[in-house]
Amino acid sequence: MQTKVFNVKGEEVGKVTLSDEVFKAPYNEALIHQIIVAYLANQRQGTKSTLTRTEVRGGGRKPWRQKGTGNARQGSIRAPQWIKGGVVFAPKPRDFSKKVNKQMKKGAFVSAISTCLAEKCLVVVDELGFAEPKTKAMVEVLKNLKLDKRVVVVTEANNENVVLSASNIPNVTVTTAAQLNTYDIVNADKVLITKEAIKLVEEANK
Repeated sequence: MQTKVFNVKGEEVGKVTLSDEVFKAPYNEALIHQIIVAYLANQRQGTKSTLTRTEVRGGGRKPWRQKGTGNARQGSIRAPQWIKGGVVFAPKPRDFSKKVNKQMKKGAFVSAISTCLAEKCLVVVDELGFAEPKTKAMVEVLKNLKLDKRVVVVTEANNENVVLSASNIPNVTVTTAAQLNTYDIVNADKVLITKEAIKLVEEANK
């Protein structure tokens, strides 16, 4: 199968042949969902921590006698109902990570990028680069290609000028072909990818 290739001015300059193995995979919603859940879980640091009543300093003495004061009975000023008291079921550091095997990860990726192509969300450019970092230049490219929503820009290698040019534009992220994942594709409305990056994506997922 083939798709159109554009230049940065938005003009069609040719076509590129795509691998059916990577770009014509069936849509598998359940697998994509599973991989995204695992991806988001793996982003969590799991470092939140608060103190239980046994860990809060102080409160060892009973604040007043059990009977006769007219107050409700209390055993410690570090009980959860007190200000500066401990937390009930306090969150503690834990590992949220989920493991997924390579075949599942690959299956979800090709399913997502195939669906992206089928829904005409994938835009291929012959090359993308700037002589110097300039937000205005990136805005012009996006305007020429009619990309005005959430866009993930995929380059063949880390291009600092492209990264810096897009850094101040809302809803635009830049990644490389090696780092592109299922979440990036699903989370974006459009995927702008260079012709060379297409080849790298195919090589990594065949």
